[in-house]
Amino acid sequence: MTEIPDLDPYVERWNRRHLLDLERLSEDELVTLLDVAQILKDATEGCRRKVPLLSGRTCANLFFENSTRTRNSFSLAAKRLGADTVEFGSSGSSIAKGETFTDTAKTIEAMGVDWVVTRHQTPGTPHLLSRELDCCVLNAGDGPHEHPTQGLLDLLTIRQHRGSFAGLTVALVGDIAHSRTARSNIWGLKKLGAHVIICGPPTLVSQRWQEIGFEVAHRLDEILPRCDVLNLLRIQFERQNARPFPSVREYAALYAMNASRMKRAKDDILIMAPGPINRGVEITPEVADGPHSVILEQVTNGIAVRMAALYLLAAADEKRAHTGLEYQSVV
Repeated sequence: MTEIPDLDPYVERWNRRHLLDLERLSEDELVTLLDVAQILKDATEGCRRKVPLLSGRTCANLFFENSTRTRNSFSLAAKRLGADTVEFGSSGSSIAKGETFTDTAKTIEAMGVDWVVTRHQTPGTPHLLSRELDCCVLNAGDGPHEHPTQGLLDLLTIRQHRGSFAGLTVALVGDIAHSRTARSNIWGLKKLGAHVIICGPPTLVSQRWQEIGFEVAHRLDEILPRCDVLNLLRIQFERQNARPFPSVREYAALYAMNASRMKRAKDDILIMAPGPINRGVEITPEVADGPHSVILEQVTNGIAVRMAALYLLAAADEKRAHTGLEYQSVV
């Protein structure tokens, strides 16, 4: 029988019913999420066993964009904690018949769900649902805005290997303009004390980031020797209206992490990628599968942080119900 961890001290520190972005989370809230994720990962033996902390509850996945990792990860996270899941896809749904997004969400909520996990191409959609629904809402990606649980799993992976963020230099490399993962990472890393470098072609990295206090670079080779962590972002051709660089070959020559660049990097550099990876574009196979890569660890940690988010949001919802107080609904 798996021992149920004591999470009451963390519940006392958490008051948010929704997880919509990392930009407005405090450092203490980020640390609380990461602490609970680590505890639940250990309690479930690496996210492989069940701990019946949320038995009788139901999580609905409302995905209006394609997803493999995130959708399956949320489903497994709910099941590892003993909850049931409902899977919803826009293809063949009532939305195709003219029903509004909000009405569809309310219909799903009326079936007795406790959380709605949503992915949508329009920024701010989860924020809208948090105002329209009574259940907890989790953002699984809203257009190019944010992907908070992806940011959290990246933070958890870094913390597991480095212990602290203080003094670390983390570079986010690639398609910053279209990356919700980049935005969640940027805010989370900054609040936890890391130095963040935003690197990519000028067409994909706005100078506005520099104006609000982040380092901007356009040449990976110039910053590489300083980096403790590289997070290599996928080029999102599906979100681009025009090709932002002359060719994929040229992009790979300037920004792909390959064996040659690994020789110029720190001996203990961490190589990360949110996936799916384009082998030969952002990263070469020998680096993706090499000893510095923590890409598959990121996948496992995705289940851990989503278990933590589901648990803490449910606990905040219970506190609201028991005390009659209105806890924070937007992060």
